[in-house]
Amino acid sequence: MPSLVVKSSNWRRTLQSALAEERVIAIPGEFDRIFRAHHGLVFRTAYRITGNAADAEDVSQTVFLRLFRRSAQSDVLENLENEESYLRRAAINAALDVIRLRQSDRTVELPDLPAEPAHDDPRELRQALRRALAQLKPQPAEIFALRFLEGFSNPQIAGMLGISRVLVAVIVHRTRQQLRQQLGAYRSV
Repeated sequence: MPSLVVKSSNWRRTLQSALAEERVIAIPGEFDRIFRAHHGLVFRTAYRITGNAADAEDVSQTVFLRLFRRSAQSDVLENLENEESYLRRAAINAALDVIRLRQSDRTVELPDLPAEPAHDDPRELRQALRRALAQLKPQPAEIFALRFLEGFSNPQIAGMLGISRVLVAVIVHRTRQQLRQQLGAYRSV
């Protein structure tokens, strides 16, 4: 029996391991171009949400591995109208999935944690924000991340997602209200 047993549910496939399992790999030139042009964007987007370089790298690999698999099944690479928008949205959603997975994997509570959050520690506030984002539904979380973490305007987000500007504004407002309520302990008095 091995000294370190990894549960299959915790095992993550990396881009390298998945590519190593393929018999013959012909990476299309279009995929290679997209990867080279946008891998930094995907990593930065994921890092802003996860706050962890290792998780951001996992997200990057996941996004490009999914794109590679989809491109092998269809002409998805040729039909991408806005590569940057597509990849940013994919990175946001995958990063939120990582945060949600991390929260669901918690099995041990630490009883000796302080009852009150440390109001002056920005790292704790960022962690609390990540936890709160993970509890949001996918669309509000994505819109919040695009607006406040990526810096896009409401009209730009509406164009990316194919929804009205008014709906974006309503979702931003409601999400901010919900996050304010959840993060109330961190607000200065």
